[in-house]
Amino acid sequence: MSNDQETPEPQVDAAVTETVNEDNAHTEVGEHEYTLDELKQELTEAKQKAQEMWDKAVRTQAEMENLKRRTQKDLDDARKYALTSFAKELLPVFDSVVLGLQAATGESEDVRKFREGSELTIKQFEAVFAKFNIVAIDPIGQPFNAEQHQAMVMQQVEGAEPNTVVNVFQKGYSLNGRLLRPAMVVVAKAAEKQQKDNDQA
Repeated sequence: MSNDQETPEPQVDAAVTETVNEDNAHTEVGEHEYTLDELKQELTEAKQKAQEMWDKAVRTQAEMENLKRRTQKDLDDARKYALTSFAKELLPVFDSVVLGLQAATGESEDVRKFREGSELTIKQFEAVFAKFNIVAIDPIGQPFNAEQHQAMVMQQVEGAEPNTVVNVFQKGYSLNGRLLRPAMVVVAKAAEKQQKDNDQA
């Protein structure tokens, strides 16, 4: 054999080299072998963190639901009571038309036309009130209710139950169940003898 011929280098299988490298990686210094107690402790900590995160998620969900409900209620209230200020300003105008009609006495043609016009205007007011759920409070004969009535006078009235409304100076009104204006009323009181008997009892 000639010296000019080169000796071939031995071929190393790439897969074998990769396997050796992987084995070396697992036996490097610093690789920590976990004990069973350490694994249990880490599992307990992981479960605790997971529970904390779950509780936080549940609280956040509940807060979002509450916020959604409050926002919806605020929107509903805004829609239902948007006319409150306007309705309060409109009530004295309506009262004036009613008083004007009551004051129009006489049988002349002009008075008759005025009464017809006023009655028509009152009907239009009442139709608008009904459309927007503005309800009159006219409590004559009913028990006095401090939440809806304002007592202007207390007086003895023959045959009337004490603490009942016997006259209405001015009707009250509510908008969607919320008081716009209390009714101004006269309330019956007990007779003097009955009052004294109650005081002595």
